[in-house]
Amino acid sequence: MLTPVILTIVAEHQPIGVAAIAEKVTAATGWHVTERGLYRTLKRLQDSGLLASADTSAPRTGAKRKDLSLTPLGTRYLAGIAENLVDLPGGVPGKECTTSPAAPSPIEPAPHQQQGIPTG
Repeated sequence: MLTPVILTIVAEHQPIGVAAIAEKVTAATGWHVTERGLYRTLKRLQDSGLLASADTSAPRTGAKRKDLSLTPLGTRYLAGIAENLVDLPGGVPGKECTTSPAAPSPIEPAPHQQQGIPTG
């Protein structure tokens, strides 16, 4: 679940530094993500071609830091996630509840289950 959260944050604030991503993940989800877990996920997303990094100098100190942005592949991947996302009622306070038309209703069985077609 961390991947779509990170990709959404990067898409909304790119280019963005790792520390800002960590803060925004916690603010958006309430999750505490360890530094190690965050760096591993970011590395995986970069290795997969979804994120690109650029070395920049931090304001005031001039220290080197990495700013992350979505690649074109990352943009398409995030759009694919959004197309199939289903928000359940009562999921996130303050957010509208929407269901993607492409996704089956969380209450009704999928069509193959209604017809008795084996799933395994």
